[in-house]
This record gives sequence, C-alpha cells and structure tokens, in this order.
Amino acid sequence: MPDLPPLARAAHAAHCLRCLQALPDSQIEVDASRMALAFYCIGTLDLLCLLQEKTRETDREAWREWIWEQQTSGRYGSGFRPSPFMTPALRAPEDPYTDYDTPHIIMTYTALLTLAILRDDFSRLDRPGLLDFIRACQRDDGSFCTVPGSNETDLRSLYCAFAISHMLDDWSAVNTSRAIAFIASCRSYEGGYGQAPFCEAQGGTTYIAIASLHLVPHVQAPLLTAAERELTIQWLVRNQHPAGGFSGRTGKDADACYCFWCGAALQILGAGDLVDARALAMFLANCQFKYGGLAKAPGEHPDPYHTYLSLAALSMYMPASALASDQRHAASWTFEPLDPLLNARVETARWARKYIPAPPRG
Repeated sequence: MPDLPPLARAAHAAHCLRCLQALPDSQIEVDASRMALAFYCIGTLDLLCLLQEKTRETDREAWREWIWEQQTSGRYGSGFRPSPFMTPALRAPEDPYTDYDTPHIIMTYTALLTLAILRDDFSRLDRPGLLDFIRACQRDDGSFCTVPGSNETDLRSLYCAFAISHMLDDWSAVNTSRAIAFIASCRSYEGGYGQAPFCEAQGGTTYIAIASLHLVPHVQAPLLTAAERELTIQWLVRNQHPAGGFSGRTGKDADACYCFWCGAALQILGAGDLVDARALAMFLANCQFKYGGLAKAPGEHPDPYHTYLSLAALSMYMPASALASDQRHAASWTFEPLDPLLNARVETARWARKYIPAPPRG
C-alpha cells in the first residue's frame, strides 16, 4: 500500500472558514440549517486545534452572539432555531415564537456544542425552558419529534434529546423507559438500527442508537445482551469497505461520513481495535479536495459535513502504525482525543459538562 500523503490541515480549515462567510452554490440548500453548518465549520477548527490561530476574538464573539440570538422561547419551552430564515423581520427578540419558527431539537444540540467549542459560560441558557422543550418533543411511543407537534421523528431526534439531557445533567424531561423501548424497536435482524421500526439498518442511526443507550444514566440491566452486542459489532465491522472507508448500508459504496458513524459506534462498544485505521486514513486522504475540505468519496465536491466527520473519525483512528515508518507527515495526522458519545473533542465535551448544567444553589 502506498505511503500516506500529508493531511492538508490548513486547507481544510480554510474551506470551513470560507463556508462560514458564504456557501458555494453546491451547498446553498443548507442555508436553512445554518446552526448545523456553524457546528461543522467551527467544530472542524476545534478538531484541528486551529480555532484560536485562524480566527479573531471578535469573530468568535460574533458567532456566540448569533447563536444566542437563535435561542427562542414560547409555549413549548425554549431552544434554538436552525436560523432566522422563518422569523418575521419585525418580531422583537423577547416575543414568543410562532408555530413556524419553533426551536428545533437537533439544532439545539448543535448550538450547545458549538457554544462549548467557543467556550461560552452558558449564563444565558434558559435551562427550565429547555427541559420543557425536550418534554414537549417526546411522543407517546418514546420517540422524539424535531419540533413540538411535528410528525417528523426518527432516532436522530431521540439522540439529541438524550445528549442535551446528558449535558444538562438533568433527565427529568425524558421518559427513558419508553425511549429505550423505541430504540429497541428500531433494531434490525442484522444487528444494526434503522431510522424507525422496520427500517433498513444504517450506520448513522446505529451510532445514534448505541450512543443513546450509553448516555442513559443509572440503568441496572444491560441495554444490550452479549449476543446483541456481538451481532452489532459484526455488522459494523463488515461495513468497512475494501476501499478503506465505511459503507452506510450493506452492499453500498464507502462514504466518508460513515467512517465516523460506524467507527464511533465501534469505539463506544469497545471494539475500535477491529478497525483497519491505515486503510481508513488512506480512503480519507483520497477524499481530500485540492483546495481544501473533504468529500463523501474521492472525486466528489467537499462540504463542511463530510469534512468535520472525516476529521472526527481520524481523531479516533489515527494511523499511528502507518506513520511509524514515515515521520514526514506524522504531525498532520495527529489529533487530540474525541469523545464519541457527544461527538466533540474531549476538552470541549468536558467544558460542556461543566458549564451547561445548572449551577449549584447557595
């Protein structure tokens, strides 16, 4: 196998900085989800440990202020909007939201993590309102909708509710037994998990299911039997494609984002040693775009989503053995450790767990 080329860290940081300023025409459709875009771009800088070097404090403060402007309150509690694109221009910040610009549970999760990356102190976080919002999103079957009253629901929303409760260190808004039962109903015969009951297993939703189960505190019985855990590990490992990356579904081509989704699930299950880290790194090296950013597959256009998740995967699977014999590019492939449960650099996850919970009384 050929030597690994250098990882173009500065170019990947520049790609995300450009996307924070303006999107290329291939990415315009994500403008309505600007909060997620901010997370992937700022998160990439965090993974590369280039946030302080490549940005000014005035930029970071402007980003913090923009995120807090998306915190909104109303009859379902409080949370963060995807962006202000549906907010009436004449509405005052203190006015309650309407049914057309309610908070979004996935964007609330990304907002909290992005604020943690930016080292906000969370003094402006409406914690009681956030608990009300989580409570309003849970459905009778244990699942969570993305916005209160919506029919849009799958495991992604459940994971975000669990991750937010974990960061708050307050699970009072979640019926965990119903939620765990819903996760179990999404398990397929292969050992993976689908977006909803009876759906095909996917790498992303399998990560979400496994991470959610491991976020739940104080569970007495094992959430997976030994046989279930083994079957899930086997399914995930089989998804590592001969090209080195991971497939999202059985029999599909490798896609850079699944290097994180499947790789992180294996890390949580304690089976990360089964991943071929060198092959994974070579696949991601081939996904690099010459002007910066990583694409879903070699030859495709890059985007912040695949850039962030590719680097998150490398944070767990640094190709150390491959670099031992060739130190020229070792530094470019070296990362600080990642917390796979929250999908954030360990230092960022620690910040979130320290400052997002309500401060002690007295």
